Amino acid sequence: MNRKKILQETKVFLLMLLVICSLRSALADWNDVPTGSMKPTIEEGDRVVVNKLAYDLKVPFTTYEVAKWGDPKRGDIVVLFSPVDGTRLVKRVIGTPGDKIELRENQLYINGQAAKWKPIGAATDTDDTSAFVVEESLGGRKHKVMFMPQIPALRSFPERQVPPGNYFVMGDNRDNSNDSRYIGLIERHRIVGRALAVAFSFDRLHHYAPRFSRWFKSLD
Repeated sequence: MNRKKILQETKVFLLMLLVICSLRSALADWNDVPTGSMKPTIEEGDRVVVNKLAYDLKVPFTTYEVAKWGDPKRGDIVVLFSPVDGTRLVKRVIGTPGDKIELRENQLYINGQAAKWKPIGAATDTDDTSAFVVEESLGGRKHKVMFMPQIPALRSFPERQVPPGNYFVMGDNRDNSNDSRYIGLIERHRIVGRALAVAFSFDRLHHYAPRFSRWFKSLD
């Protein structure tokens, strides 16, 4: 094989690789979850499928919007870039533009109305024996929220209104999440897409053993 042909085939391969990576960047992706900030909904070691076309189309590898057909709704689980250090995070949308958000001893209030809770029981996936789980209603949808009373956390803040073009996000592990309480509001362009399901899951504490019960599990 001559040098010219090798060079031509290398160019074709690189072009195909660029196209594949561009499609992944613009259409769909997956996000590895290294922390427990979204427990019990998402576990450490879950690999989450992200629909990047849920709300808009962005220029590949950037946050520049080409077209938009929707916005995140209250209760959506989204992947976003942290405004502090650019790290990709997975959080739940709590407040949308115009919403008034308040927290009183971990009781969430949205536009003056308390989010409804239904106790479920003790958390079973943590060594913290005081941890417990409730079912919370948000945006007409229900999801599980975990509390860990032994961990120091910001459990109260006065009412604040979410300005246009911004979102207030929190982790489902309310006492152990680096979210809008600490990193501030999330600008719309920083939201990558919506998390749809757990593709694969591996237990990092047990030699990355596969947790098949979590594979292909949809996210609420």
